[in-house]
Amino acid sequence: MKIVVLKFGGTSVGTIEKIKNVADIICIYLKKRYKVIVVSSAMSGVTNELINKSEKISRNFSEAEYDVLVSSGEQIACSLLAGRLIHKGYKSRSWLSWQIPIITKGPYKNSRINQINKNRIIKFLKEGGIPIISGFQGINDQNRITTIGRGGSDASAIMIAKFFRAKRCIIYTDVEGVYTTDPNKLNKAKKIKVISYEEMLEMASLGAKVMQPVSIQDARLNRIDIEVKSSFIKKPGTLITKRSNIINNKIVTGISSTQNDSKVSLIGVKDKPGVAAAIFKPLSRNSINVDMVVQNISANGKETDLTFTIKTEDLKKTKKIIESNRNINFRKLLLKRNVSKISVIGVGMITTPGVTFRMFQTLANKKINIQVISTSEIKISVLIDKKNTKKALIALHKEFKLES
Repeated sequence: MKIVVLKFGGTSVGTIEKIKNVADIICIYLKKRYKVIVVSSAMSGVTNELINKSEKISRNFSEAEYDVLVSSGEQIACSLLAGRLIHKGYKSRSWLSWQIPIITKGPYKNSRINQINKNRIIKFLKEGGIPIISGFQGINDQNRITTIGRGGSDASAIMIAKFFRAKRCIIYTDVEGVYTTDPNKLNKAKKIKVISYEEMLEMASLGAKVMQPVSIQDARLNRIDIEVKSSFIKKPGTLITKRSNIINNKIVTGISSTQNDSKVSLIGVKDKPGVAAAIFKPLSRNSINVDMVVQNISANGKETDLTFTIKTEDLKKTKKIIESNRNINFRKLLLKRNVSKISVIGVGMITTPGVTFRMFQTLANKKINIQVISTSEIKISVLIDKKNTKKALIALHKEFKLES
C-alpha cells in the first residue's frame, strides 16, 4: 500500500471552516491514490483551556487524570473531521489511542510511543477507510491514557509513519515551512527548501517553533523524511531529511534567537572537584533547564567564575536555590534579565573555516557586545542584550547571504 501520513496542527483544525478545509486537503491525496492516515491535534486553544480547568480544581492535580483530561481535546477534533469526511461521501472514523492501541512507556505527561498495533488500521485502510487518529497520546501497560508532551502530535505522526512504513509524512501547520529565521522578526527571512535533521533539531531547540525537538529526534532516529507545509496556502513547504540527501552550497542554513533568557553568574566560586555538580544538581531536581555554561578558572587555580543561562520565569527560583545551597561557596551572585541567545546553524560550518570570525566581526561592526559564547559542530551561539536582537538578526542574515 502507498500510505501517506498527514498531521494537522491545532491552528489547522481551529474552527469548523478550517476543519472543512482540512477535509478538502485529505481528498487531494485520495485522488492521488494514496491510502491516507490522518493524525489530528486538538483545536487551537482547547488544550490550554483544559489545563486551566485542572489548575482551578487543584494545585496538585493528578498527573494520570491530567492526561485523561487533556487528551480529550484531540477526541473532539478527530470526531469532527471524520464527520466531515463522511458528509463528503467517504468512509471514515475517529480512532482513539486505546482503540488501536498505541502503546507508550514512561511517565504521565511525557511518555514515548513504544509500539503500535497495526492490524485494525490496515484492515480499515484496505476497506477504503480514512482513519483519523488522535495525536499526542497512547496507553500504558496499565491501560491508562498517557500523553507524550506538548507538541506531541508531531511525534505521533512520525511514529505512525515509521510503523506503517509510509511513503510520506506531511506536517500541516499555519506557516509555509521552515524559515532562515523567524519571519515575524525579520521580513527578509526566506523559506528553506531542504534542511537536515541535525540543523532542524538545533533550530527547534533554540527557539524555532515549527516543530518540537523530540519529534525531530524521533524522525532522525527512524530516518523518516518530513514535509512541513501550510494548510492554508498551496505552496511547496520544507523537507526535513538526512544530510546525504541535501545538495547545498550555503555555509549557514538558518539563524535562531530566543526572547526569554536570563544570565546567572557565580563569582569567586571555591574551585574543587564536584562543585559544578553541586550547583546544577538542585536546579535539575527543580526542573530548571540550564543552557549555555561558561567557566573561567582564576590564575591561582583556587577560584572559578561560573556563568549559565536559564529561562526568565525560573530566575527567582534559581536565586533562592543557589542562595540556600550550603554545598557551594562564592563571593557574589549576579543576575541579568533581558538577554537573548543568537545562534547561527549549518552543516556547512563543519568544513568551512572562518565562520566564527565572520559572526563575531559582524556583531562588532554593529557595536553589539558578546556576553557568552557556546559552540558545537554545526552551531555557534552568543548571548547579547535583548534590545540588540533584531539588529543582530538583520546583520547576520545579510552576512551569510540568507536573503538570496
